[in-house]
Amino acid sequence: MKKVTALTLIAALQLGFTAPLFAIEENIQTPETQTVKKETPKKEKKEGRFFNKKKKEPDFKIKAQYINTDWWASFQDPYLSEYIALALQKNHDMKIATISTNEYYQNYRIQFGAELPQIGIGFSPALVKMPGTSDPAGAFVLPGIANYEADIFLKNRDKTKSVQKQYEASLLDERAAYISVSSAVGTVYFNIVNADKSIELQEEINAQRQEIYDLMLLSNREGLVSSMDTIQANQALIKGQTDLAELKKQREKMLNQLAVLIGESPENIDSLKRISLDELAITNKIPAGISSDIIENRPDYLKAAKLLEKAGIDIRVAKKEFLPTINLSGLAFFNSMGGMSNLLTTRNMLWSLGAGAMLPLFTGGQRIANLRLKKAQYERLLQSYLKTNLSAIQEVNDAMVSAKLDWDKLQQTLKQQALEEKDYNFNEMKYNEGVISKLDLIQFRENLLTINQLAAKQKIEYLVDYIGLYKACGAQI
Repeated sequence: MKKVTALTLIAALQLGFTAPLFAIEENIQTPETQTVKKETPKKEKKEGRFFNKKKKEPDFKIKAQYINTDWWASFQDPYLSEYIALALQKNHDMKIATISTNEYYQNYRIQFGAELPQIGIGFSPALVKMPGTSDPAGAFVLPGIANYEADIFLKNRDKTKSVQKQYEASLLDERAAYISVSSAVGTVYFNIVNADKSIELQEEINAQRQEIYDLMLLSNREGLVSSMDTIQANQALIKGQTDLAELKKQREKMLNQLAVLIGESPENIDSLKRISLDELAITNKIPAGISSDIIENRPDYLKAAKLLEKAGIDIRVAKKEFLPTINLSGLAFFNSMGGMSNLLTTRNMLWSLGAGAMLPLFTGGQRIANLRLKKAQYERLLQSYLKTNLSAIQEVNDAMVSAKLDWDKLQQTLKQQALEEKDYNFNEMKYNEGVISKLDLIQFRENLLTINQLAAKQKIEYLVDYIGLYKACGAQI
């Protein structure tokens, strides 16, 4: 009978299916809600800032904090704010970044599950023929198995912490992606506004050049100007028309780009509204200085720190690979011959408890090489962390210098624009008094339109530099 029971046990373990008896729901931020369940104060202190207790907020509100929507609202442009909101909801790069954090989160859950006991149950019917009998008898087997690696050296706990740091780094990648996409939306939008103004001015310039060319033709017929002057006027008109076509092409491409950034089809670019450059409020918003706290809060800087922490934990895990592995196991086995009525009885139950320790003595140098590998990775990530720190300071300084100098350049151009406008007004008075010809007045008008184009371009350059400073500061400007 003992042999039959043993054979039945083996068959049950081979044929039976396993199912978890329970699931553990630990306190951790999910990518969807980024909220945590209530923990004890001691637990909160141990966990990182991504794992602290936090009031549940809508997903959109959390993502809006990534990009500092109040900063975008400071431009007082309802169209820009709308496009930023649409990007938060529909941009595919942002969605990919969020999905990526979910992948890292599930890796964390997988590793966390390795710390817990593994318990499974099964059920297997069998047909057994006993020695000395002619007819087989039915049997029912109900095995239950439990296995647990006693983590007395906290190796598995450290592995979980290592994966947790990787997940936290992925959250910072997500934040960086949101900042990058929102910056791209703002940059493209302002360049479109500039293109609108440039096209408007170029069309007026072309109208002036057409009028100049028509006057040149009349003057040439009367013998007042040479054919060379007429050809040059025609060349200027053709160049203006070419410039206009190029501006329209660039605007069309930027509209397509903006549509993709906000998750819309490029076929709908005609419905993309924007503010006029003349209505856009442009003031000096460059801060006198940037705090080091802002630089240290950049997502790339924080990510480098998280990866460095992970590398330190990986070294600790590699060292613990030299320690023995201790396993605890348990088995509960119910076996019934002939029917299920007496299956769950102590008479038909077998159980066992066991423990074992395993210390690998020779692995061909793998553990030593693994430890050295982890140390080398730590040194590489340390250098990357230090480089990221310097690069962050450089990017902020570059953005500050570009914005400040472009603002100063814009002010000089605006002064030149004001002088050019006064000059045109004086020449208009001269034309009305018959002192200068209409051809001369048209030329002065074209000069004014050209400086207006330059001023519009420099206004947008300043705004784009300001967005660059926003991005360099991790949206915390």
